[in-house]
Amino acid sequence: MIYPLAGLFFGALFGAARAKLRGGKMLDLLQWGGVFAILFGVIGLFVLVFIERSYI
Repeated sequence: MIYPLAGLFFGALFGAARAKLRGGKMLDLLQWGGVFAILFGVIGLFVLVFIERSYI
């Protein structure tokens, strides 16, 4: 269960940092943080499903 949560957390950090490096304002940081959080959360969910189904 930790993979999707970790994906959300690190995705938000990565997206906000990326927007900050490109000179974004606060709303840009929030938008990019949200987009990357969703993206990394979905990737984490797929990783979790793959790991759980591998342990037959």
